[in-house]
Amino acid sequence: MSEDEERNHEDPDQPGAAETPGQDTEETERAEDPKAERRIRMGELALTVLVFGWTFARGLLAKVPVPARAGSAVAPVPTPAKTGRAADRDLDSGSNFAIRERWGTLFVVCAFAIAVAGGVGFLVIYWSGGNNLLLGGTLALFLGGFGSALVLYSRWLMDHEEATEPREKLPSSAGEREAVFEDYCSGAREVQRRSLLKWMGVGGVGLLAAMIVSLMRSLGISPYPSLFTTVWKHGQRLMTAEGKPVSVDSLELGSSITVFPENSLGSEKAQTVLIRVKEQLLQLPKDRANWAPMGYVAYSRVCTHAGCPVGLYESTTHLLLCPCHQSTFDVLRGASPTGGPAARPLPQLPLYADSDGNLRAGGGFTSPPGPGFWGLS
Repeated sequence: MSEDEERNHEDPDQPGAAETPGQDTEETERAEDPKAERRIRMGELALTVLVFGWTFARGLLAKVPVPARAGSAVAPVPTPAKTGRAADRDLDSGSNFAIRERWGTLFVVCAFAIAVAGGVGFLVIYWSGGNNLLLGGTLALFLGGFGSALVLYSRWLMDHEEATEPREKLPSSAGEREAVFEDYCSGAREVQRRSLLKWMGVGGVGLLAAMIVSLMRSLGISPYPSLFTTVWKHGQRLMTAEGKPVSVDSLELGSSITVFPENSLGSEKAQTVLIRVKEQLLQLPKDRANWAPMGYVAYSRVCTHAGCPVGLYESTTHLLLCPCHQSTFDVLRGASPTGGPAARPLPQLPLYADSDGNLRAGGGFTSPPGPGFWGLS
């Protein structure tokens, strides 16, 4: 037998025996198939991730507190919330309140300074005879600033915590009540910035009193003499807005025109409406019977309600109409009010005709033109 045949008949279990052809084929296929090698590596990676995830989940679950079982001696006891006097002693007394107190004081002082400026401005403007709009603005500034100061004080400089405690059974002895009172006062914070609140109240009330006393001065003051001046003088000719004199032939029956004194053309206070009606229709008072030559009557154009110009004449009803608030005046009866808010008749201007036929004023208006005022009803 040759050496090759003897080598092939050797026991495969003995060391040094040759590998079987099947094993060589499997290793060769794995080496030649990269997809199989990749699948093996992916499986190993997935297994590693699963192991890591399970380990991490066990760590998290270990940190979650386990509810105590009934009868267990190691059950955790929750810390009770503070109530009653304990909570009262724990009112905010640290840095937060210090910051709030500092900023609150600044805001309160600024608001009160605005109120003082408004009150002083009101007094100055009032006593110097300033504009009413400025008076109203400074009054609003004072009231708004003072109200804002009080609101900011209560919001920023006062405690808002509430502490409650169940009431003990009554009655209690005097010593117990005194002990409770001392214990409560020792832990509660007093009102902060008492001096600021005191001076703010004194200053605000003082300014308000000064403003009210100043306003009382207006209740007794007499109207200015200029309010009673009617501009028209005896003998003045009636002139149109273009400066032409008005004669007894200038108007037709049922027509009207605006006239002025010859030396005060365009004067708002002296503007007058001249109307011509039939003399037989006039029902003027007896003392005015000769004030309407040839049916000419003249009335102030300034409405006695709010001072609007009365210029609309209705010839069929003989009414003058104010376009602002629809007050109406009867031309035939001395411009007496017949409707609307006006309460006084329009002032009438006495008229007469001179030798040349020109209309002239027989004097001033029967009353000051315009709305009523103190001393004029």
